[in-house]
Amino acid sequence: QVKLEESGGEMVQSGGSLRLTCATSGRNFNNYAGGWFRQAPGKEREFVATISWSGASTYYADSVKGRFSITRDNDKNVMFLQMNNLAPEDTAVYLCAAEDSLQRWPPKRADEFHYWGQGTQVTVSS
Repeated sequence: QVKLEESGGEMVQSGGSLRLTCATSGRNFNNYAGGWFRQAPGKEREFVATISWSGASTYYADSVKGRFSITRDNDKNVMFLQMNNLAPEDTAVYLCAAEDSLQRWPPKRADEFHYWGQGTQVTVSS
């Protein structure tokens, strides 16, 4: 199975940019579709973006479309989330996820992913 670890979260000002990294180990990441979710205090885990195993297909939540970009490098077993024009409402713990037996595309629910990282905190100040 695959193990996931996020990094890159920090505090930034509104309008700033961050790139999150999801480093994977264990089974080759190219067997898995990948996803990013986020969770703010007291709120449900929210879908952000997903990418197919090859990287050819991506899908975004409307709230981040045009600002965030999900990519992957299967040779290095990593996945990225580039976040631009950040706003205070983007403040959350960001989690990466992986799944090797998707039932549908795009997967937008947290229960469609079996493997999760611990999360990295992103805080956007106004």
